[in-house]
Amino acid sequence: MMSKFYLHKGRSGRAEQGRPWIYTDEIKEYDGEYQNGDIVGVYNHKGYFIGKGYINDKSKITIRIMSRDIDEVIDEEFFKKRFKAAFEYRKTVIDTSSCRIIFGEADFLPGLTVDKFEDYYVIQISTLGMDQYRDLVVKVLTEEYNAKGIYERSDISTREIEGLEQTRGFLSEPFDTNVEIVENGVKYIVDLENGQKTGFFLDQKENRAAIHRICKDKDVLDCFTHTGSFALNAAIAGAKSVLGIDVSQHAIDCATKNAELNNMQDKVKFECHNAFDVLPAWSREEKKFDVVILDPPAFTKSRDTINAAKRGYKEINLRGMKLVNPGGYLVTCSCSHYMTEELLRKTILEAAQDAHKMLRQVEFRTQSCDHPILWNSDESYYLKFLIFQVV
Repeated sequence: MMSKFYLHKGRSGRAEQGRPWIYTDEIKEYDGEYQNGDIVGVYNHKGYFIGKGYINDKSKITIRIMSRDIDEVIDEEFFKKRFKAAFEYRKTVIDTSSCRIIFGEADFLPGLTVDKFEDYYVIQISTLGMDQYRDLVVKVLTEEYNAKGIYERSDISTREIEGLEQTRGFLSEPFDTNVEIVENGVKYIVDLENGQKTGFFLDQKENRAAIHRICKDKDVLDCFTHTGSFALNAAIAGAKSVLGIDVSQHAIDCATKNAELNNMQDKVKFECHNAFDVLPAWSREEKKFDVVILDPPAFTKSRDTINAAKRGYKEINLRGMKLVNPGGYLVTCSCSHYMTEELLRKTILEAAQDAHKMLRQVEFRTQSCDHPILWNSDESYYLKFLIFQVV
C-alpha cells in the first residue's frame, strides 16, 4: 500500500494549484511505512488527494509529485507516455534535431533532464527518486527514440543534497562524445563528456537567432563566449568582424575549432580574457563595438548570494555599455532563477545611469521553448534575455 502524507491546514494551496514540490515543513503527518525513493500519496488536511510522487526525507523538498491521477502507476508505460507528450510538444514548437526533450518538472518528470544532440542523448538525474528509474529511461530512449548513444552527466552538486554521489559515463555502448550538430545554420562540435552542463546551452537557441537582424555589417564583441555560439551567429548573420572572449582557454580552443568548422576563422577571432578585467581596460582605451553581447554564467544559484550577484550584473553591464558605439546594441542575459526579471531590469537601469547611457529596449525574451516555463513551478523560469539600443 502507498503511504499517505497529509499537509498542514493552510499549507496545501500551492500544491493543489499545481506546484510539484512538497517541502518538509508543509507535511503534518503520514500513515504507513516508506523508504526514500518510494512513491507516496499527498493529501490535504481534509484527506483530499493532491498527487503522488517520490519521497526523500533527506531533502527539504521532501516529495516531488509525478502524477495527479490516484490510479496512475509509475512504470514503463508511464515514462513512455510522458516522453511521447514531451517530444510531440517539441516537434510542434521547435527544430528537434538538437533540443531538450525532458525539462524536469515542466515535463512532469521532476529530477530528470534529457537533451538530444542529433541521434545522441545526454541525461542528467538530480534526485534520489528519479535515480532509481535510470535503466527505464535508457530503455525508453533506446527502444522508442532510436538512440545511437546515451551519456550521463549527473555530475552536479545538488545530487549530494539528495545523498547521491556525482556521476558521469556511458549508459550505452561507448561512442565518440564529440558530436556535430547544426543550429540556426551554424555547425558546432558538442563535447558531451566535458562541455558545460550537458555539453551545450540549448536554452539560447532562439535567442541566438534573434541577434541576426542587428549584426549585419557590424563590429561585434561576444563576452563569455564559451564555445562561440553567439559569436558564430553574429558572423553568419553578416557581421563585419567578431571578437569572442572567455576566461577559459579550453572554451577558446573549442570556439576556434567551431569557427574553422564553419569556415569563419577569417571573420571571427577568439581570445582568452577575463571580461571583468579587460572591459574596463578597453573602455579606458576608448575601444568601441557596434554590438556587445553579455552572456555570463549564473552569478547566483541561491537567495543568499543575490546581493553579490546584483553587483556582478551591474558591473558587467556598465562596462559593456561603455564599449557600445552611440546607436549600437547591447545584448545582455541572466541565467539565474534568483535574479528575477524585475531585479535584472532595475540593475541594468542603474548600470545605464552610472554609464550615462540611455537604453531603448528592442526585445525581451526568455529561454527557448524546449525549456517550457511551468507557471505552477517558478523555478522553471530562469533565463532572461534583452536587446537594447544604446544612445
